[in-house]
Amino acid sequence: MPRDPLIAFVGKPSSGKSTTLNSLTDASSKVGNFPFTTIDPQRAIGYLQIECACARYDVSDRCKPNYGSCVQGRRSVPIELLDVAGLVKGAAEGRGLGNKFLDDLRHADALVHVVDVSGTTDAEGKATRGYDPSEDIVWLRSEIVRWIEGNLMDKWGSIKRRHVALKANPVETLQNQFSGYGSTLRTVALTLTRLGIKEPLEQWSSETVSDVVNAFTDEKFPTVFALNKIDHPDADKNIAKIAKTQDAQSMVLCSAISEVFLRKLVKQGFVKYIEGSDRVDTRQDLVEMGDKDGGGLKELDDKLRTRIENLKDLVLYRFGSTGVVQVLSRAAQLLGLVPVFPVRNIYNFGTGSAGESTVFRDCVLVKKGTTVKEVARKIIGDAPLAYVEGNGGKRVSEDEVIMAGKNDVLSFKVGR
Repeated sequence: MPRDPLIAFVGKPSSGKSTTLNSLTDASSKVGNFPFTTIDPQRAIGYLQIECACARYDVSDRCKPNYGSCVQGRRSVPIELLDVAGLVKGAAEGRGLGNKFLDDLRHADALVHVVDVSGTTDAEGKATRGYDPSEDIVWLRSEIVRWIEGNLMDKWGSIKRRHVALKANPVETLQNQFSGYGSTLRTVALTLTRLGIKEPLEQWSSETVSDVVNAFTDEKFPTVFALNKIDHPDADKNIAKIAKTQDAQSMVLCSAISEVFLRKLVKQGFVKYIEGSDRVDTRQDLVEMGDKDGGGLKELDDKLRTRIENLKDLVLYRFGSTGVVQVLSRAAQLLGLVPVFPVRNIYNFGTGSAGESTVFRDCVLVKKGTTVKEVARKIIGDAPLAYVEGNGGKRVSEDEVIMAGKNDVLSFKVGR
């Protein structure tokens, strides 16, 4: 049965990784400014913001999700996140419990590499000044590549002999080795197609194997770089340097501690703030806009008011948001995640019961290329599928591919 997408958060100690994840979830991984604060992988549920189908059909006032929320067509969909303990140089050789941490990444579909762009922590997460964070991007990826390549080369002789004896094709042979990383035949095929290797597998040089592992890493672990601590004075020059070597679509500027601070103020009743937005309103702001009650918010003291104004100037007004919500959205884009809305009644988008008033109670996320049949297995398991209805009650083939706006609202009919 197709599994849910999993996004892993990686980074060196003290990069702000756990703070970033905490700002996306209701979890509370331990946060501290010392290496290995997080020892065991922490799984948590974050919320990805998407456009809900209710907006498309103008029924937002009746959209009541079973999980997450939907506000005026903007839906927060649960997605599983993994907080992996901080990696250090030499992790592929086991330094700092590195092998264990790398093993935790095996089934991740995408990585969020949280990078401390303030330059105030060195490669091991210790306090410093003037460190070049672009080095973190290089060495962390190299640790993952060396880990995979080391595992492969340890058995390369026997792999080649078995490949020749079975007269197998390279995709099948490599998938047998890469399946432990959550790979699929499609992933391996795309890797080899990208490289266009002509030589038979048994004749591959060590350089060719290294090229294959690098390409496989890119294909299996698409990565978003969450450039964290953007409000630090040294951040600008470090961001500019990283931008010269990385695709702009893979980078998100963020201030995780600002997001945590704002959400805390919301819970305490001091401000009005919507996650991912560029606006935060205090009681005084709302009164000036004509709300005599100030939205029921509490009064701020001078110290707290100054902190909020500084946050607005250094983060919200300058960058448009704290960037944390956008980190998940960018990871979903890299994976090509498509939201699917299963309903029982394709005409009223509800559960099918009489007098149905709520719509689009459920939403699941699937990876690009997923077929209707694969979604059916995810929704109804091994129950016999009679047929599938799409928009307007039209029958939908089980082999059709799910795409946003097409075959994404479905009713699965069970029976023989």
